[in-house]
Amino acid sequence: MQNKFFAIIEDHEMILQKNRVVYNILGYSKLFLVFAMLVLMYFNVSRGFPPMLVIASIATFVLLVVLWIRHINVQDELDHAEGIIRICKQSIDRITGEWTSFADTGAEFSCAEHAYAGDLDIVGSKSLFQFLNTTNTWHGRQRFADDLLHPRYEPIELQKRQEAISELSTDTDFSNKMQYCLSKIGADPAAVALVRKLEDKTPFMKSKLIKMLLIYIPAITLAFIIGMVAFQKENLYAIGGIIVAAQIMVWMIGIPKTRAYLKTMSNLPYKLSAYSAAISALTDKEFSSEKLNQIQTQLHTASKAMKELGRIADKIRATHNGLFYFILNAFLLWDYECACSLEEWKNKYADSAEEWFAAVGEFESLLCFSHLPNACNNTCLPVIAETGHAIEAQGIGHPLLSNDARINNDLRLDNNIFIISGSNMSGKTTFLRTVGINLVLARCGSFVCAKEMVCPMFEVMTSMRISDDLNEGVSTFYAELKRIKSMIAFAQQNTQAFFLIDEIFRGTNSVDRLIGAKTVISKLNALGVSGMVSTHDLELCELAEIHIRIKNYSFSEHYTNDAIHFDYKIQPGVSKTTNAQYLMQMIGIT
Repeated sequence: MQNKFFAIIEDHEMILQKNRVVYNILGYSKLFLVFAMLVLMYFNVSRGFPPMLVIASIATFVLLVVLWIRHINVQDELDHAEGIIRICKQSIDRITGEWTSFADTGAEFSCAEHAYAGDLDIVGSKSLFQFLNTTNTWHGRQRFADDLLHPRYEPIELQKRQEAISELSTDTDFSNKMQYCLSKIGADPAAVALVRKLEDKTPFMKSKLIKMLLIYIPAITLAFIIGMVAFQKENLYAIGGIIVAAQIMVWMIGIPKTRAYLKTMSNLPYKLSAYSAAISALTDKEFSSEKLNQIQTQLHTASKAMKELGRIADKIRATHNGLFYFILNAFLLWDYECACSLEEWKNKYADSAEEWFAAVGEFESLLCFSHLPNACNNTCLPVIAETGHAIEAQGIGHPLLSNDARINNDLRLDNNIFIISGSNMSGKTTFLRTVGINLVLARCGSFVCAKEMVCPMFEVMTSMRISDDLNEGVSTFYAELKRIKSMIAFAQQNTQAFFLIDEIFRGTNSVDRLIGAKTVISKLNALGVSGMVSTHDLELCELAEIHIRIKNYSFSEHYTNDAIHFDYKIQPGVSKTTNAQYLMQMIGIT
Protein backbone atom coordinates (compact mmCIF):
# COMPACT_ATOMS: atom_id res chain seq x y z
CA MET A 1 0.00 0.00 0.00
CA GLN A 2 2.88 2.37 0.79
CA ASN A 3 4.91 1.36 -2.27
CA LYS A 4 3.03 3.50 -4.77
CA PHE A 5 3.57 6.59 -2.63
CA PHE A 6 7.27 5.78 -2.20
CA ALA A 7 7.53 5.40 -5.99
CA ILE A 8 5.91 8.80 -6.56
CA ILE A 9 8.25 10.37 -4.01
CA GLU A 10 11.27 8.82 -5.71
CA ASP A 11 10.17 10.14 -9.12
CA HIS A 12 9.65 13.67 -7.81
CA GLU A 13 12.91 13.67 -5.87
CA MET A 14 14.64 12.99 -9.19
CA ILE A 15 12.72 15.92 -10.71
CA LEU A 16 13.85 18.08 -7.79
CA GLN A 17 17.48 17.08 -8.21
CA LYS A 18 17.41 17.79 -11.95
CA ASN A 19 15.54 21.10 -11.69
CA ARG A 20 17.68 22.43 -8.86
CA VAL A 21 20.69 22.17 -11.16
CA VAL A 22 18.78 23.94 -13.95
CA TYR A 23 17.50 26.56 -11.50
CA ASN A 24 21.02 27.40 -10.31
CA ILE A 25 22.37 27.58 -13.87
CA LEU A 26 19.55 29.93 -14.86
CA GLY A 27 20.18 32.07 -11.79
CA TYR A 28 23.87 32.50 -12.58
CA SER A 29 23.05 33.10 -16.25
CA LYS A 30 20.62 35.87 -15.32
CA LEU A 31 23.25 37.46 -13.11
CA PHE A 32 25.78 37.33 -15.95
CA LEU A 33 23.27 38.88 -18.40
CA VAL A 34 22.46 41.70 -15.98
CA PHE A 35 26.20 42.44 -15.72
CA ALA A 36 26.47 42.25 -19.53
CA MET A 37 23.56 44.69 -19.85
CA LEU A 38 25.35 47.17 -17.58
CA VAL A 39 28.57 46.86 -19.61
CA LEU A 40 26.71 47.29 -22.92
CA MET A 41 24.85 50.28 -21.51
CA TYR A 42 28.17 51.89 -20.56
CA PHE A 43 29.66 51.37 -24.02
CA ASN A 44 26.45 52.51 -25.74
CA VAL A 45 26.46 55.77 -23.80
CA SER A 46 30.20 56.36 -24.15
CA ARG A 47 30.29 55.58 -27.90
CA GLY A 48 27.09 57.25 -29.02
CA PHE A 49 24.88 54.15 -29.39
CA PRO A 50 26.50 52.41 -32.39
CA PRO A 51 24.02 50.08 -34.20
CA MET A 52 25.85 46.84 -33.37
CA LEU A 53 25.96 47.61 -29.67
CA VAL A 54 22.29 48.62 -29.67
CA ILE A 55 21.38 45.32 -31.38
CA ALA A 56 23.55 43.43 -28.88
CA SER A 57 21.85 45.25 -25.98
CA ILE A 58 18.37 44.41 -27.32
CA ALA A 59 19.34 40.76 -27.87
CA THR A 60 20.80 40.55 -24.36
CA PHE A 61 17.65 42.06 -22.87
CA VAL A 62 15.40 39.65 -24.81
CA LEU A 63 17.52 36.70 -23.67
CA LEU A 64 17.35 37.96 -20.08
CA VAL A 65 13.54 38.11 -20.27
CA VAL A 66 13.43 34.57 -21.72
CA LEU A 67 15.68 33.24 -18.97
CA TRP A 68 13.68 35.13 -16.35
CA ILE A 69 10.44 33.47 -17.49
CA ARG A 70 12.12 30.06 -17.63
CA HIS A 71 13.53 30.63 -14.13
CA ILE A 72 10.01 31.30 -12.82
CA ASN A 73 8.71 28.18 -14.57
CA VAL A 74 11.47 26.01 -13.08
CA GLN A 75 10.66 27.44 -9.64
CA ASP A 76 7.03 26.43 -10.19
CA GLU A 77 8.18 22.92 -11.12
CA LEU A 78 10.30 22.76 -7.97
CA ASP A 79 7.37 23.92 -5.84
CA HIS A 80 5.11 21.34 -7.50
CA ALA A 81 7.55 18.48 -6.90
CA GLU A 82 8.05 19.49 -3.27
CA GLY A 83 4.28 19.76 -2.83
CA ILE A 84 3.64 16.27 -4.27
CA ILE A 85 6.35 14.79 -2.05
CA ARG A 86 4.76 16.44 1.00
CA ILE A 87 1.33 15.09 0.05
CA CYS A 88 2.66 11.56 -0.48
CA LYS A 89 4.46 11.64 2.88
CA GLN A 90 1.16 12.55 4.53
CA SER A 91 -0.47 9.60 2.77
CA ILE A 92 2.24 7.32 4.13
CA ASP A 93 1.71 8.80 7.60
CA ARG A 94 -1.93 7.75 7.40
CA ILE A 95 -0.88 4.20 6.65
CA THR A 96 1.78 3.99 9.35
CA GLY A 97 -0.27 5.69 12.07
CA GLU A 98 1.75 8.92 12.18
CA TRP A 99 -1.31 10.96 11.14
CA THR A 100 -1.98 11.98 14.75
CA SER A 101 0.69 14.66 14.25
CA PHE A 102 -1.35 16.43 11.53
CA ALA A 103 -1.98 20.00 12.62
CA ASP A 104 -5.64 20.37 11.65
CA THR A 105 -7.82 18.40 14.06
CA GLY A 106 -11.12 20.18 13.42
CA ALA A 107 -11.38 20.82 17.16
CA GLU A 108 -13.58 23.89 16.71
CA PHE A 109 -16.33 21.69 15.27
CA SER A 110 -16.63 19.77 18.55
CA CYS A 111 -19.93 20.08 20.39
CA ALA A 112 -20.70 18.32 23.65
CA GLU A 113 -24.37 18.02 22.71
CA HIS A 114 -23.74 16.38 19.34
CA ALA A 115 -25.35 12.96 18.95
CA TYR A 116 -22.09 11.05 18.42
CA ALA A 117 -19.13 13.29 17.53
CA GLY A 118 -17.27 13.22 20.85
CA ASP A 119 -17.87 9.55 21.60
CA LEU A 120 -16.85 8.28 18.15
CA ASP A 121 -13.82 10.58 17.65
CA ILE A 122 -15.30 12.30 14.61
CA VAL A 123 -13.63 15.68 15.17
CA GLY A 124 -10.86 16.84 17.47
CA SER A 125 -7.53 15.27 18.43
CA LYS A 126 -6.97 11.74 17.05
CA SER A 127 -10.23 11.94 15.13
CA LEU A 128 -11.62 10.83 11.79
CA PHE A 129 -11.43 14.46 10.66
CA GLN A 130 -7.72 14.66 11.49
CA PHE A 131 -7.13 11.30 9.81
CA LEU A 132 -8.79 12.03 6.44
CA ASN A 133 -8.85 15.81 6.11
CA THR A 134 -6.90 17.22 3.17
CA THR A 135 -9.08 20.27 2.53
CA ASN A 136 -7.33 23.51 1.62
CA THR A 137 -10.27 25.90 1.24
CA TRP A 138 -12.69 27.28 3.80
CA HIS A 139 -15.69 25.87 1.93
CA GLY A 140 -14.07 22.45 1.61
CA ARG A 141 -13.19 22.26 5.28
CA GLN A 142 -16.69 23.30 6.35
CA ARG A 143 -18.28 20.84 3.93
CA PHE A 144 -16.14 17.91 5.11
CA ALA A 145 -16.96 18.63 8.77
CA ASP A 146 -20.65 18.99 7.92
CA ASP A 147 -20.65 15.69 6.02
CA LEU A 148 -19.16 13.93 9.05
CA LEU A 149 -21.41 15.56 11.61
CA HIS A 150 -24.70 15.98 9.74
CA PRO A 151 -24.99 13.42 6.90
CA ARG A 152 -28.54 13.55 5.58
CA TYR A 153 -28.20 11.97 2.16
CA GLU A 154 -30.97 9.95 0.54
CA PRO A 155 -30.19 6.54 -1.04
CA ILE A 156 -29.85 7.88 -4.61
CA GLU A 157 -27.43 10.60 -3.51
CA LEU A 158 -25.47 8.09 -1.41
CA GLN A 159 -25.01 5.91 -4.48
CA LYS A 160 -23.71 8.90 -6.49
CA ARG A 161 -21.31 9.82 -3.70
CA GLN A 162 -20.00 6.27 -3.45
CA GLU A 163 -19.28 6.19 -7.19
CA ALA A 164 -17.48 9.55 -7.03
CA ILE A 165 -15.41 8.62 -3.96
CA SER A 166 -14.52 5.26 -5.51
CA GLU A 167 -13.36 6.91 -8.74
CA LEU A 168 -11.21 9.44 -6.88
CA SER A 169 -9.66 6.75 -4.67
CA THR A 170 -8.15 4.95 -7.67
CA ASP A 171 -6.56 8.01 -9.32
CA THR A 172 -3.67 8.87 -7.03
CA ASP A 173 -1.98 11.23 -9.50
CA PHE A 174 -5.10 13.33 -9.95
CA SER A 175 -5.77 13.33 -6.22
CA ASN A 176 -2.24 14.59 -5.54
CA LYS A 177 -2.54 17.19 -8.30
CA MET A 178 -5.79 18.60 -6.91
CA GLN A 179 -4.47 18.66 -3.35
CA TYR A 180 -1.45 20.61 -4.56
CA CYS A 181 -3.51 23.07 -6.62
CA LEU A 182 -5.91 23.68 -3.75
CA SER A 183 -3.05 24.05 -1.24
CA LYS A 184 -2.23 27.35 -2.95
CA ILE A 185 -5.54 28.78 -1.72
CA GLY A 186 -5.68 28.13 2.02
CA ALA A 187 -8.69 27.72 4.31
CA ASP A 188 -9.12 31.44 4.95
CA PRO A 189 -12.47 32.44 6.55
CA ALA A 190 -12.23 35.62 4.47
CA ALA A 191 -13.55 33.47 1.63
CA VAL A 192 -17.02 33.89 3.14
CA ALA A 193 -16.77 37.67 3.00
CA LEU A 194 -15.45 37.43 -0.55
CA VAL A 195 -18.45 35.37 -1.67
CA ARG A 196 -20.86 37.79 0.00
CA LYS A 197 -19.16 40.72 -1.73
CA LEU A 198 -19.17 38.97 -5.10
CA GLU A 199 -22.87 38.19 -4.74
CA ASP A 200 -23.72 41.79 -3.83
CA LYS A 201 -24.98 43.33 -7.07
CA THR A 202 -25.54 46.78 -5.58
CA PRO A 203 -24.31 49.07 -8.38
CA PHE A 204 -21.13 50.99 -7.78
CA MET A 205 -22.66 53.99 -9.53
CA LYS A 206 -26.29 54.33 -10.61
CA SER A 207 -25.81 57.07 -13.23
CA LYS A 208 -24.84 55.46 -16.54
CA LEU A 209 -23.84 58.86 -17.97
CA ILE A 210 -21.36 59.60 -15.18
CA LYS A 211 -20.03 56.06 -15.41
CA MET A 212 -19.40 56.49 -19.16
CA LEU A 213 -17.67 59.79 -18.56
CA LEU A 214 -15.41 58.25 -15.90
CA ILE A 215 -14.47 55.45 -18.28
CA TYR A 216 -13.90 57.46 -21.50
CA ILE A 217 -12.59 60.84 -20.26
CA PRO A 218 -9.20 59.38 -19.16
CA ALA A 219 -8.71 57.98 -22.68
CA ILE A 220 -9.46 61.40 -24.17
CA THR A 221 -7.15 63.05 -21.65
CA LEU A 222 -4.35 60.63 -22.43
CA ALA A 223 -4.77 61.22 -26.18
CA PHE A 224 -4.70 64.97 -25.57
CA ILE A 225 -1.47 64.74 -23.54
CA ILE A 226 0.20 62.54 -26.15
CA GLY A 227 -0.76 65.04 -28.85
CA MET A 228 0.44 67.94 -26.70
CA VAL A 229 3.84 66.31 -26.20
CA ALA A 230 4.09 65.26 -29.85
CA PHE A 231 3.29 68.71 -31.27
CA GLN A 232 4.93 70.63 -28.37
CA LYS A 233 2.37 73.44 -28.32
CA GLU A 234 3.17 75.41 -25.19
CA ASN A 235 -0.27 76.99 -25.04
CA LEU A 236 -1.77 73.51 -24.56
CA TYR A 237 0.32 72.73 -21.46
CA ALA A 238 -1.93 74.78 -19.19
CA ILE A 239 -5.03 73.04 -20.53
CA GLY A 240 -3.39 69.66 -19.98
CA GLY A 241 -2.47 70.62 -16.44
CA ILE A 242 -6.03 71.76 -15.70
CA ILE A 243 -7.46 68.50 -17.07
CA VAL A 244 -5.08 66.36 -14.99
CA ALA A 245 -5.78 68.49 -11.88
CA ALA A 246 -9.51 68.03 -12.45
CA GLN A 247 -9.07 64.28 -12.71
CA ILE A 248 -7.02 64.23 -9.52
CA MET A 249 -9.80 66.10 -7.75
CA VAL A 250 -12.46 63.69 -9.08
CA TRP A 251 -10.33 60.75 -7.97
CA MET A 252 -9.71 62.13 -4.46
CA ILE A 253 -13.41 62.93 -3.94
CA GLY A 254 -14.28 59.35 -4.86
CA ILE A 255 -11.58 57.62 -2.79
CA PRO A 256 -13.87 56.64 0.14
CA LYS A 257 -16.43 55.13 -2.22
CA THR A 258 -14.02 53.33 -4.55
CA ARG A 259 -11.78 51.92 -1.82
CA ALA A 260 -14.78 50.62 0.13
CA TYR A 261 -16.12 48.95 -3.01
CA LEU A 262 -12.74 47.37 -3.85
CA LYS A 263 -11.56 46.58 -0.30
CA THR A 264 -12.35 42.84 -0.28
CA MET A 265 -10.49 42.31 -3.54
CA SER A 266 -7.32 44.24 -2.77
CA ASN A 267 -5.34 41.34 -1.24
CA LEU A 268 -6.73 38.39 -3.16
CA PRO A 269 -5.24 38.13 -6.67
CA TYR A 270 -2.89 35.28 -5.80
CA LYS A 271 -5.75 33.26 -4.29
CA LEU A 272 -8.02 33.92 -7.24
CA SER A 273 -5.27 32.73 -9.54
CA ALA A 274 -4.98 29.58 -7.44
CA TYR A 275 -8.74 29.06 -7.57
CA SER A 276 -8.62 29.47 -11.33
CA ALA A 277 -5.81 26.88 -11.67
CA ALA A 278 -7.63 24.39 -9.41
CA ILE A 279 -10.94 24.82 -11.23
CA SER A 280 -9.23 24.43 -14.61
CA ALA A 281 -7.55 21.20 -13.46
CA LEU A 282 -10.89 19.92 -12.20
CA THR A 283 -12.89 20.82 -15.29
CA ASP A 284 -10.25 19.47 -17.70
CA LYS A 285 -10.47 15.99 -16.17
CA GLU A 286 -12.73 13.31 -17.67
CA PHE A 287 -14.88 11.58 -15.07
CA SER A 288 -17.19 8.60 -15.28
CA SER A 289 -19.23 9.17 -12.11
CA GLU A 290 -22.38 11.29 -12.27
CA LYS A 291 -21.57 13.28 -9.13
CA LEU A 292 -18.15 14.45 -10.38
CA ASN A 293 -19.63 15.36 -13.76
CA GLN A 294 -22.30 17.32 -11.93
CA ILE A 295 -19.60 19.28 -10.08
CA GLN A 296 -17.86 19.95 -13.39
CA THR A 297 -21.12 21.31 -14.81
CA GLN A 298 -21.46 23.64 -11.84
CA LEU A 299 -17.93 24.90 -12.53
CA HIS A 300 -18.38 25.16 -16.30
CA THR A 301 -18.09 28.95 -16.46
CA ALA A 302 -16.12 29.32 -13.24
CA SER A 303 -12.66 28.97 -14.77
CA LYS A 304 -13.20 31.81 -17.24
CA ALA A 305 -14.90 33.96 -14.61
CA MET A 306 -12.12 33.41 -12.07
CA LYS A 307 -9.48 34.38 -14.63
CA GLU A 308 -11.38 37.60 -15.35
CA LEU A 309 -11.77 38.29 -11.64
CA GLY A 310 -8.06 37.59 -11.13
CA ARG A 311 -7.17 40.18 -13.78
CA ILE A 312 -9.38 42.73 -12.02
CA ALA A 313 -7.72 41.90 -8.70
CA ASP A 314 -4.29 42.29 -10.32
CA LYS A 315 -5.30 45.75 -11.52
CA ILE A 316 -6.40 46.65 -8.01
CA ARG A 317 -3.22 45.27 -6.45
CA ALA A 318 -1.10 47.31 -8.91
CA THR A 319 -2.03 50.41 -6.92
CA HIS A 320 -0.18 49.22 -3.77
CA ASN A 321 2.84 51.26 -4.82
CA GLY A 322 2.12 54.82 -3.66
CA LEU A 323 3.72 56.72 -6.57
CA PHE A 324 2.33 54.31 -9.16
CA TYR A 325 -1.10 54.57 -7.50
CA PHE A 326 -1.06 58.37 -7.81
CA ILE A 327 0.07 58.36 -11.46
CA LEU A 328 -2.50 55.77 -12.54
CA ASN A 329 -5.35 57.68 -10.93
CA ALA A 330 -4.14 61.13 -12.02
CA PHE A 331 -4.05 60.14 -15.67
CA LEU A 332 -6.43 57.15 -15.93
CA LEU A 333 -8.81 57.39 -12.92
CA TRP A 334 -7.65 53.85 -12.17
CA ASP A 335 -9.83 53.26 -9.07
CA TYR A 336 -12.97 54.08 -11.04
CA GLU A 337 -11.82 51.78 -13.86
CA CYS A 338 -11.31 48.91 -11.41
CA ALA A 339 -14.65 49.52 -9.67
CA CYS A 340 -16.55 49.60 -12.99
CA SER A 341 -14.81 46.41 -14.13
CA LEU A 342 -15.76 44.67 -10.88
CA GLU A 343 -19.35 45.87 -11.19
CA GLU A 344 -19.52 44.52 -14.74
CA TRP A 345 -18.13 41.17 -13.53
CA LYS A 346 -20.77 40.97 -10.81
CA ASN A 347 -23.54 41.62 -13.30
CA LYS A 348 -22.30 38.68 -15.37
CA TYR A 349 -21.36 36.14 -12.71
CA ALA A 350 -22.61 37.12 -9.22
CA ASP A 351 -25.54 34.70 -9.23
CA SER A 352 -23.18 31.73 -9.67
CA ALA A 353 -20.41 32.69 -7.23
CA GLU A 354 -21.73 30.80 -4.20
CA GLU A 355 -22.39 27.72 -6.34
CA TRP A 356 -18.76 27.69 -7.56
CA PHE A 357 -17.20 27.91 -4.13
CA ALA A 358 -19.65 25.34 -2.76
CA ALA A 359 -18.89 22.97 -5.67
CA VAL A 360 -15.14 23.18 -4.97
CA GLY A 361 -15.92 22.50 -1.29
CA GLU A 362 -18.03 19.46 -2.15
CA PHE A 363 -15.26 18.09 -4.35
CA GLU A 364 -12.71 18.52 -1.54
CA SER A 365 -14.96 16.67 0.88
CA LEU A 366 -15.36 13.76 -1.54
CA LEU A 367 -11.59 13.75 -2.01
CA CYS A 368 -11.09 13.43 1.76
CA PHE A 369 -13.28 10.32 1.94
CA SER A 370 -11.41 8.82 -1.02
CA HIS A 371 -8.23 8.56 1.09
CA LEU A 372 -9.64 5.83 3.36
CA PRO A 373 -9.05 2.82 1.03
CA ASN A 374 -5.49 4.05 0.41
CA ALA A 375 -4.77 4.23 4.14
CA CYS A 376 -6.72 1.24 5.44
CA ASN A 377 -6.11 -2.27 4.11
CA ASN A 378 -9.62 -3.50 4.84
CA THR A 379 -12.28 -1.40 3.10
CA CYS A 380 -15.37 -1.71 0.96
CA LEU A 381 -18.27 0.37 -0.25
CA PRO A 382 -21.25 -0.69 1.88
CA VAL A 383 -24.60 -1.68 0.44
CA ILE A 384 -27.16 0.77 1.81
CA ALA A 385 -30.54 -0.82 2.46
CA GLU A 386 -33.46 1.59 2.10
CA THR A 387 -35.58 -0.36 4.60
CA GLY A 388 -35.06 -2.63 7.57
CA HIS A 389 -32.90 -2.57 10.68
CA ALA A 390 -30.22 -5.12 9.85
CA ILE A 391 -26.44 -4.68 9.86
CA GLU A 392 -24.35 -7.43 8.36
CA ALA A 393 -20.60 -7.03 8.11
CA GLN A 394 -17.63 -9.26 7.54
CA GLY A 395 -14.29 -8.20 8.94
CA ILE A 396 -15.47 -4.89 10.37
CA GLY A 397 -12.68 -2.93 12.06
CA HIS A 398 -11.88 0.49 13.43
CA PRO A 399 -10.42 2.73 10.69
CA LEU A 400 -8.39 4.86 13.12
CA LEU A 401 -6.40 1.88 14.38
CA SER A 402 -3.23 1.04 12.48
CA ASN A 403 -3.37 -1.79 9.98
CA ASP A 404 -1.05 -3.89 12.14
CA ALA A 405 -3.00 -3.37 15.36
CA ARG A 406 -6.55 -3.62 14.00
CA ILE A 407 -8.60 -6.69 14.95
CA ASN A 408 -11.65 -7.28 12.74
CA ASN A 409 -14.91 -8.93 13.68
CA ASP A 410 -17.97 -10.25 11.90
CA LEU A 411 -21.32 -8.75 12.84
CA ARG A 412 -24.92 -9.66 12.21
CA LEU A 413 -27.53 -7.53 13.95
CA ASP A 414 -31.10 -7.84 12.65
CA ASN A 415 -33.45 -5.51 14.51
CA ASN A 416 -31.75 -6.42 17.77
CA ILE A 417 -30.32 -4.90 20.92
CA PHE A 418 -26.96 -6.40 21.84
CA ILE A 419 -25.91 -6.49 25.48
CA ILE A 420 -22.14 -6.88 25.36
CA SER A 421 -20.43 -8.10 28.52
CA GLY A 422 -16.77 -8.72 29.20
CA SER A 423 -13.92 -7.96 31.50
CA ASN A 424 -11.75 -4.85 31.59
CA MET A 425 -9.81 -3.98 28.41
CA SER A 426 -11.35 -6.90 26.53
CA GLY A 427 -12.58 -4.75 23.63
CA LYS A 428 -16.21 -3.86 24.39
CA THR A 429 -15.88 -0.09 24.03
CA THR A 430 -13.69 -0.30 20.93
CA PHE A 431 -16.22 -2.58 19.28
CA LEU A 432 -19.05 -0.12 19.97
CA ARG A 433 -16.97 2.68 18.46
CA THR A 434 -16.06 0.46 15.51
CA VAL A 435 -19.71 -0.11 14.64
CA GLY A 436 -20.61 3.53 15.23
CA ILE A 437 -17.84 5.14 13.17
CA ASN A 438 -18.46 2.79 10.25
CA LEU A 439 -22.19 3.58 10.30
CA VAL A 440 -21.31 7.27 10.15
CA LEU A 441 -18.96 6.66 7.21
CA ALA A 442 -21.64 4.66 5.41
CA ARG A 443 -24.13 7.47 5.98
CA CYS A 444 -21.67 9.86 4.28
CA GLY A 445 -21.46 7.70 1.15
CA SER A 446 -17.90 6.73 2.06
CA PHE A 447 -15.92 3.53 2.16
CA VAL A 448 -16.10 1.67 5.47
CA CYS A 449 -13.50 -0.40 7.25
CA ALA A 450 -14.86 -3.88 6.47
CA LYS A 451 -14.52 -6.59 3.85
CA GLU A 452 -18.28 -6.52 3.21
CA MET A 453 -21.05 -4.52 4.83
CA VAL A 454 -24.80 -4.09 4.42
CA CYS A 455 -26.58 -1.55 6.59
CA PRO A 456 -29.65 0.68 6.62
CA MET A 457 -29.59 4.45 6.94
CA PHE A 458 -29.31 4.43 10.72
CA GLU A 459 -29.17 7.68 12.69
CA VAL A 460 -26.48 7.07 15.30
CA MET A 461 -26.71 8.35 18.86
CA THR A 462 -24.22 7.52 21.61
CA SER A 463 -23.69 7.72 25.36
CA MET A 464 -20.09 6.79 26.05
CA ARG A 465 -17.75 9.53 27.27
CA ILE A 466 -19.91 11.03 29.97
CA SER A 467 -18.27 13.43 32.43
CA ASP A 468 -19.45 15.74 35.18
CA ASP A 469 -19.67 19.52 34.89
CA LEU A 470 -18.47 21.32 38.02
CA ASN A 471 -19.53 24.72 36.71
CA GLU A 472 -23.15 23.64 36.37
CA GLY A 473 -23.13 21.29 39.35
CA VAL A 474 -23.93 18.28 37.16
CA SER A 475 -22.70 14.85 38.30
CA THR A 476 -21.61 12.13 35.91
CA PHE A 477 -24.75 10.13 36.66
CA TYR A 478 -27.06 13.09 36.06
CA ALA A 479 -25.20 13.99 32.86
CA GLU A 480 -25.74 10.42 31.61
CA LEU A 481 -29.41 10.57 32.56
CA LYS A 482 -29.83 13.70 30.45
CA ARG A 483 -28.02 12.07 27.55
CA ILE A 484 -30.12 8.92 27.67
CA LYS A 485 -33.32 10.94 28.04
CA SER A 486 -32.50 12.74 24.79
CA MET A 487 -31.68 9.37 23.22
CA ILE A 488 -35.09 7.98 24.15
CA ALA A 489 -36.81 11.14 22.91
CA PHE A 490 -34.96 10.80 19.60
CA ALA A 491 -35.92 7.12 19.32
CA GLN A 492 -39.58 8.00 19.90
CA GLN A 493 -39.48 10.17 16.79
CA ASN A 494 -37.20 8.05 14.61
CA THR A 495 -37.41 4.28 14.27
CA GLN A 496 -34.10 4.34 12.34
CA ALA A 497 -32.28 5.45 15.49
CA PHE A 498 -29.31 3.31 16.44
CA PHE A 499 -27.93 3.72 19.96
CA LEU A 500 -24.57 2.88 21.51
CA ILE A 501 -24.27 3.00 25.31
CA ASP A 502 -20.99 2.19 27.04
CA GLU A 503 -21.00 0.98 30.67
CA ILE A 504 -24.50 2.24 31.32
CA PHE A 505 -24.95 4.23 34.55
CA ARG A 506 -21.40 3.68 35.76
CA GLY A 507 -21.72 6.81 37.89
CA THR A 508 -24.05 5.34 40.52
CA ASN A 509 -24.24 2.38 42.91
CA SER A 510 -24.71 -1.17 41.67
CA VAL A 511 -28.34 -1.51 42.77
CA ASP A 512 -29.51 1.73 41.12
CA ARG A 513 -27.32 1.03 38.11
CA LEU A 514 -28.95 -2.35 37.46
CA ILE A 515 -32.51 -1.11 37.97
CA GLY A 516 -31.90 1.97 35.81
CA ALA A 517 -30.17 -0.01 33.07
CA LYS A 518 -32.96 -2.57 32.84
CA THR A 519 -35.53 0.22 32.66
CA VAL A 520 -33.72 2.07 29.87
CA ILE A 521 -33.02 -1.01 27.76
CA SER A 522 -36.59 -2.25 28.15
CA LYS A 523 -37.85 1.18 27.09
CA LEU A 524 -35.61 1.25 24.00
CA ASN A 525 -36.65 -2.29 23.17
CA ALA A 526 -40.33 -1.29 23.38
CA LEU A 527 -39.67 1.57 20.96
CA GLY A 528 -38.38 -0.96 18.41
CA VAL A 529 -34.97 0.64 17.83
CA SER A 530 -31.68 -1.22 17.52
CA GLY A 531 -28.41 -0.70 19.31
CA MET A 532 -25.72 -1.97 21.64
CA VAL A 533 -25.02 -1.65 25.36
CA SER A 534 -21.79 -2.68 27.05
CA THR A 535 -21.78 -3.65 30.72
CA HIS A 536 -19.90 -5.32 33.57
CA ASP A 537 -23.19 -6.25 35.24
CA LEU A 538 -23.90 -9.81 34.19
CA GLU A 539 -27.36 -9.57 35.78
CA LEU A 540 -28.29 -7.19 32.97
CA CYS A 541 -27.81 -10.05 30.52
CA GLU A 542 -30.91 -11.69 31.97
CA LEU A 543 -32.99 -9.32 29.81
CA ALA A 544 -32.25 -11.61 26.86
CA GLU A 545 -34.41 -14.28 28.55
CA ILE A 546 -37.36 -11.86 28.67
CA HIS A 547 -37.20 -9.96 25.39
CA ILE A 548 -36.72 -11.81 22.11
CA ARG A 549 -34.99 -8.83 20.39
CA ILE A 550 -32.27 -8.66 23.04
CA LYS A 551 -29.17 -10.81 22.45
CA ASN A 552 -26.10 -11.42 24.58
CA TYR A 553 -22.57 -11.11 23.21
CA SER A 554 -19.24 -10.91 24.98
CA PHE A 555 -15.49 -10.44 24.88
CA SER A 556 -13.10 -12.48 26.98
CA GLU A 557 -9.43 -13.15 27.74
CA HIS A 558 -7.25 -16.14 28.56
CA TYR A 559 -4.15 -16.66 30.67
CA THR A 560 -0.87 -18.27 29.68
CA ASN A 561 2.06 -18.53 32.11
CA ASP A 562 0.34 -16.06 34.44
CA ALA A 563 0.06 -13.53 31.59
CA ILE A 564 -3.24 -12.12 30.37
CA HIS A 565 -4.09 -12.26 26.63
CA PHE A 566 -6.98 -10.67 24.76
CA ASP A 567 -8.15 -11.78 21.33
CA TYR A 568 -10.65 -8.88 20.95
CA LYS A 569 -13.08 -11.21 19.18
CA ILE A 570 -16.80 -10.91 19.86
CA GLN A 571 -18.67 -14.11 20.56
CA PRO A 572 -22.27 -15.08 21.39
CA GLY A 573 -23.31 -15.45 25.01
CA VAL A 574 -22.52 -13.95 28.39
CA SER A 575 -18.93 -13.31 29.51
CA LYS A 576 -17.47 -16.12 31.63
CA THR A 577 -14.30 -14.34 32.72
CA THR A 578 -13.22 -11.46 34.96
CA ASN A 579 -9.80 -9.88 35.36
CA ALA A 580 -10.05 -7.10 37.92
CA GLN A 581 -8.17 -9.02 40.63
CA TYR A 582 -5.43 -10.00 38.18
CA LEU A 583 -4.97 -6.42 36.97
CA MET A 584 -4.81 -5.14 40.56
CA GLN A 585 -2.20 -7.76 41.36
CA MET A 586 -0.27 -6.93 38.17
CA ILE A 587 0.23 -3.30 39.19
CA GLY A 588 0.98 -4.18 42.81
CA ILE A 589 -2.21 -3.18 44.64
CA THR A 590 -2.80 -6.69 46.06
